[in-house]
Amino acid sequence: MIVMGRGSYAMHAPAPPPAILRLATSHDLADHLGRGQDMGQYMGGEAIMERVLIVDDHPLVRDGLRSVIAISFDNIEIFEAASLEEAIATLEKQDNFDLILLDLHIPDVRRLDGLKLLRDRFPILPVVMVSGAFDRAIVQEALAAGAAGFIPKSLKRSAIVDALHRVVSGEIYLPETMGEGAVPSADEDDITRRIDSLTPQQKTVLGHLVNGRLNKQIAHDLNVSMTTIKAHVSAILQKLGVLSRTQAVIKANRVHFRVD
Repeated sequence: MIVMGRGSYAMHAPAPPPAILRLATSHDLADHLGRGQDMGQYMGGEAIMERVLIVDDHPLVRDGLRSVIAISFDNIEIFEAASLEEAIATLEKQDNFDLILLDLHIPDVRRLDGLKLLRDRFPILPVVMVSGAFDRAIVQEALAAGAAGFIPKSLKRSAIVDALHRVVSGEIYLPETMGEGAVPSADEDDITRRIDSLTPQQKTVLGHLVNGRLNKQIAHDLNVSMTTIKAHVSAILQKLGVLSRTQAVIKANRVHFRVD
């Protein structure tokens, strides 16, 4: 599913000044989070992100995104990098990341070279592009290169929270002006081939994961044991080449997988 955001469409607009980039402090988010909008509404309460890497050369942007993530996701480890070189060093030392937030304009890369390198070196990790200025062509190119979404820095703080929740739930987040006709990901064929390798039972379980069902709910629906469901989920993750349910759902949604 491609989800359209509420960001403004900025054709070749200049990057916003630092004051605008401080859009996600703890104080700023208090009013939004106080209304009870939490991640429980996504994936049946199991939209979980445990470890994330923010790659941006602006400290204020990293601080803002850190605040959004820390408030929106419980017990999460947040890592930061100011360059692609630093990001790769972090990824090589750590593992089990659920998401990478990558600035489009970091100093040591050109355009989408950073995204392409990360997708090549760490193909199972979802990478979401973050940018202060963008156009339709760059968003489509990012999707074709394997990005799991594109989040404008100009989004309101509540919309950034919503975007992060939806991406972790497996949806592809785009600015609302982009529409559904974006170029498909370059690895779509590989995802389809991997899904085709699943058994009928595993495809059924994957369909339940995409619909946000918990293991115990799937076991009840299919009238099988939790042990059986856990075994199916483990096999699904292995065949899809991912480490988490979130990554499996992102891959499945990229090719619009549904069980009839």
